[in-house]
Amino acid sequence: MSLEMSPCHWESASEQPSINRLRPYQREAALAILDSVFCGRGLTFSVEIARQGGKNELSAQLELLLLTLNMARPHNLIKCAPTFKPQTVISMMRLKDRLNDVGFGDFWLSEQGYIIRLGNARAIFLSADKSANVVGNTAHVLLEIDESQDVDQDKYTKEFKPMGATTNVTTVHYGTTWDDSTLLEGVRQINLELERKDGVKRHFRYDWQEVAKYNPEYRAYVEAEKERLGEHHPLFLTQYCLQPIRGGGRFLLPQQRAQLQGNHSRRHHQDVSRVYVAGIDLAGEAEVGEDDYLRALKPRQDSTVVTIGELDFSMVDDVIKQLGIRVVEHYWWTGRKHAELYPQLVDILRNGWGCRRSVVDATGIGQPVFSFLRKSVGAKVSPFTFTAPSKSELGFNLLAAINSGRLKMYAGDGSGEYQQFWLEMEKAKSLYRPSQTMNFYVDPAEGHDDFLMSLALMVEAANRYVPRGARGKKDE
Repeated sequence: MSLEMSPCHWESASEQPSINRLRPYQREAALAILDSVFCGRGLTFSVEIARQGGKNELSAQLELLLLTLNMARPHNLIKCAPTFKPQTVISMMRLKDRLNDVGFGDFWLSEQGYIIRLGNARAIFLSADKSANVVGNTAHVLLEIDESQDVDQDKYTKEFKPMGATTNVTTVHYGTTWDDSTLLEGVRQINLELERKDGVKRHFRYDWQEVAKYNPEYRAYVEAEKERLGEHHPLFLTQYCLQPIRGGGRFLLPQQRAQLQGNHSRRHHQDVSRVYVAGIDLAGEAEVGEDDYLRALKPRQDSTVVTIGELDFSMVDDVIKQLGIRVVEHYWWTGRKHAELYPQLVDILRNGWGCRRSVVDATGIGQPVFSFLRKSVGAKVSPFTFTAPSKSELGFNLLAAINSGRLKMYAGDGSGEYQQFWLEMEKAKSLYRPSQTMNFYVDPAEGHDDFLMSLALMVEAANRYVPRGARGKKDE
């Protein structure tokens, strides 16, 4: 329901400079929110705007206007975000800037590190972290939930929502969608159902194409991101297209596996005119024995895998900044102790392929292997420590390389390595988690993911490679 359609008019809404300076899509949402505030409707809104599309500016302009109009009254508006630093702090800085822009620089006050006061009105900024103590605050004017997709649902329901119970406060959830289990998605579904019943618009959705209508530079940027990540990349789908991920599933879709398949031949030695990188995934030390014997008895036995990639400089252009990568060789050992592999690993990286950049799993028992390789091969060897955030980024980067067509696997050669590689690519699963992170793996009941992780580490090595002369540096 727009302001003009409402039986309760706040006549000065459309005349306010803070509203007029917004883009049309921001203005639409702002007028609906203000209508609820000043007519005492107490509605709950969900506002999804593509990344960098202006949701934070919309929020700051609403806060500026509401503080200005409530200067004479001891009323609060409350805004929370998943973390105090940096998210809540950034919102505070933006509001301060807007207050300064309109000449209130000598009038607003900062209190206790999380309150901005203008006259008697206060904007209170809180953390929605599970451990944050927020009980006891009251929202009189507006309750805002920033990055609602990352806010714990129980935290919101038990501690933030009651802040507006006695005042019938208007509530706004801002964010970009992630999966179908988040707070934002739940509010969105409720709002859409209410809209179907009473016709009052509560959900506002503006994807990147809507934002791009008013900003050509933004269009160019997002189109470049689409080219870099691929239109099926989870981050592009959620952050720009505003399409939630429906649970987990296969890590690679059939079309992505088709994109990964190349037509170049496998190589067993280097071409000195080419540049090579390597990814090394290490087996658990407890699993020892003989390669062929163990594979026969325990086909799911953990393995050490080295993936060699050849960089393709012809794929660098103004849109895709990363290099193309062709997988050209695999080394595969099952049940071998790390110490037994040291001479072979050094020979492969230094003499066999002259790898310009190698990334090795340095998690836990992998640290001594990395230390040995670093001492023997030099700074061309880099460590990678698996944590939930770092593995998530590793998976997203692997998907981006596949989706953009930068990464290609050698043509079929009938080898065990080739067969195992594609078995893992087919079996690999993804699990999407809060805070826009993911896990990718092969279910232990279906096998191992050594080739998958080695491939991802090889892509990481390619991304870390700095060509000689680039930015005044020399590749080590």
